[in-house]
Amino acid sequence: MTAKAPPKHLALGKAGEDAAARYLESRGYTILERNFRHKTFEMDIIARDGDTLCFIEVKTRSNTRKAMPREAVHHAKQKKMLLGATWYLKHKQLADQRARFDVVEVVYPHKTPGPNDIPHITLIPNAFHGG
Repeated sequence: MTAKAPPKHLALGKAGEDAAARYLESRGYTILERNFRHKTFEMDIIARDGDTLCFIEVKTRSNTRKAMPREAVHHAKQKKMLLGATWYLKHKQLADQRARFDVVEVVYPHKTPGPNDIPHITLIPNAFHGG
């Protein structure tokens, strides 16, 4: 029996997060955590950019006809990210750490990215402010 392939949207999301991590590293970010989960939140990527801790949401799409990926980081998602960042900073004893919220948009030309598909990636530092 062969393993069932993941749904296309999950494969697309995973490909987008992998591409985003490579992109961030190429720009000097140090990835600290990926898919950091707690019972009430998940952070796609937690990274360091110089002296700043970045809580990063990755949004991946195969087209932008309906909306840009960044538009999916609505107020409710921002609130969850703020709660997650607050928890993370407290439990890692980083309360005095400079932090910000970034969004990485990843747009692939196909619904199921192939190994040769190069996505268009946009980094939005300080995409929103907590509090």
